[in-house]
Amino acid sequence: MRTAEAAISSMSRPSLTKDNARLRFGQADWAAFDLDMDTLVSAAKRWARQLEGVQKPWLCWNISPAWCLLQQKLVKHVGWTPVVGFDPKYQQPTLVEGAIQINFNEDLNLPQMYFHFPLDFVWVYAPRFAFWHSDLLLRLPYLEEVARIFEKLEDGEMSAVWDYGGLRQVLNRRMHRYYELLGCMTRGASKRNFDTGCGWWRNIHHHPNVANEAGRKDREKIFYDHGFGIMYWKRNHGGRVRDLSLRRTAEGHCSEIGNKNYQNLPDHYEATRNTGKEMELNYNLEQVCKRMGLEQFL
Repeated sequence: MRTAEAAISSMSRPSLTKDNARLRFGQADWAAFDLDMDTLVSAAKRWARQLEGVQKPWLCWNISPAWCLLQQKLVKHVGWTPVVGFDPKYQQPTLVEGAIQINFNEDLNLPQMYFHFPLDFVWVYAPRFAFWHSDLLLRLPYLEEVARIFEKLEDGEMSAVWDYGGLRQVLNRRMHRYYELLGCMTRGASKRNFDTGCGWWRNIHHHPNVANEAGRKDREKIFYDHGFGIMYWKRNHGGRVRDLSLRRTAEGHCSEIGNKNYQNLPDHYEATRNTGKEMELNYNLEQVCKRMGLEQFL
């Protein structure tokens, strides 16, 4: 069985080559950032225009139209507005009534885009912005509880899933992070993360707001992946994070973690991996919904 602990400990910091730089940039990786910041902020201002007047946007990132449609229904059920983004590799999503589709890649034309990409720019386009993994479902009582937590966040505060990386890593602070499985950013928290060179993107030691060599070397000590920058922000810059339960969230996480029968597709270890097809291969949406009491949303 592949555990979360094994998944993290087996990951090495990937090398950056010209061939994979744009793929890596689309994965939200500061080590591959090769634009001026004004270009990214300008793109985010376009997103802001599309979200004008939306008080409770919640990102549903499409890698499978059927799963994305179900997530939108759940988001709408708890009184939030589904905001649908997508990776250009995948089939276009279907929208529920009232959902807002945003092409976050429109101005950048990257070969792929992870949902982490817009998360570091919430300070430009929304007063608060919720999100979850494309392969995540929650039981209704917990989903409703989480929605209330997100609604009550004060500006400057955020919420995310605290993850210590498995039993072997409990005492290894370097491997503790905030998991992007589920969360919500307020504008103030997003801006403070950005200004201090932290956030959701990978390799925060390459963040353009890390101005000196000492700061870069200190950040190099932590793991490179998504979410470790949020933990760094909390521990080193007084960041305010409301913790969500990994145990209660992990139940509906339809990934390879904890699935002893998980089947990999041939491109599993490639930068262009088709996560949507793997999810559909390994999980039957109807069966998952029955297990979690979500049949009414099918």
